[in-house]
Amino acid sequence: MTDAVIIGGGPVGLFMASLLLQRGLQVTVLEQRTGPEPHSRAIGIHPPALEALRQVGVDQELVRRGVPIRRGIALNCGTRLAEMSFARVSERFPFVLSLPQGRTEAVLEKRLQELDPDALRRGVRVDGLHDDGRQVTVQACRGGRAVSFAAPLVIAADGVRSAARAALGVPLRRRDYPDRYLMGDFVDGTGLGPDAALFLASGGIVESFPLPGKLRRWVVRLGPAAAGSAADAAWLAREVRRRTGVDVDPGSNSMLSGFGVRSRLARRMVAGRCILIGDAAHEISPIGGQGMSLGWLDALALAPLVPALVAGTRTGLPAFERHRMRQAARAARQSEINMALGRPLREGPLAARNSVLAAAAAVPAVNSFVARRFTMQ
Repeated sequence: MTDAVIIGGGPVGLFMASLLLQRGLQVTVLEQRTGPEPHSRAIGIHPPALEALRQVGVDQELVRRGVPIRRGIALNCGTRLAEMSFARVSERFPFVLSLPQGRTEAVLEKRLQELDPDALRRGVRVDGLHDDGRQVTVQACRGGRAVSFAAPLVIAADGVRSAARAALGVPLRRRDYPDRYLMGDFVDGTGLGPDAALFLASGGIVESFPLPGKLRRWVVRLGPAAAGSAADAAWLAREVRRRTGVDVDPGSNSMLSGFGVRSRLARRMVAGRCILIGDAAHEISPIGGQGMSLGWLDALALAPLVPALVAGTRTGLPAFERHRMRQAARAARQSEINMALGRPLREGPLAARNSVLAAAAAVPAVNSFVARRFTMQ
């Protein structure tokens, strides 16, 4: 008999399933996609998330596949304003790992297959939930046929458009932001190596992160005019050159995506025998890259409670909900700070802000504090 149905076979759902299987529980993972996504926005895996992923034995393979970012640098007009080392944020993982989400999912799916080759069911669309107080029945569709799955517990990790959250009627605290961004992956000819770079330009921030395969991701904050235009790889390359002085070859572009920013925090994570985790519970700005790691930490905190929950004991669940909702709110606030620092400024205020940032970064205690906040410590 299935102890828990996990809705969503993305990075959070796959990790949740492996944690529970290692505890001797039987799980069924329902994923609407029939195969992995070729492109993904998320690339950052923070030290606490790597510690979590270590619990299912995938941390070292992820590190082998990714690029450890051990330092971030801030620049303006070719001048280095500040640098921030992650050397002291974690003894085991003194870096933020850069690895595209699709490759991370592949490693997690491989681990799940090792634990239970039948756990993941692809091509399943969830249509509804019925909680009778003893078990939850998931109504779904697969291959044009109605199917159902029942278990004492349902864990929803089905993302920002969560069908489970909608079926449960869980309301959201909503906030939309004016910020828009364009990002693209290009062959890396910068000489920045494994460093992350933030270019603090008057037209808005440009972020740059190393990727495996000698690629580099560029993220540009768009102005009002560009936000409404059909920007392409050539436009992005020109804008990177204009704001940073760095030449990017548009012909080497392998991924291009524009995105806006919003925050969606569920007003509760627990609804009867159903629990929301990951983006189903909290969507935060991707600026700062903490969303995926936040979901893994939800799963890690929930896993020890699940055996008792399956048996009908809710001990620890209210404390779990309070703690994880606080952490989501904290991550949302951090992402707001990140966005505010990257908004356009006139030259005078920009110079003043950059001077303050450089002076603050030169103070070891401040530098260390900021490094810990950026790495979710």
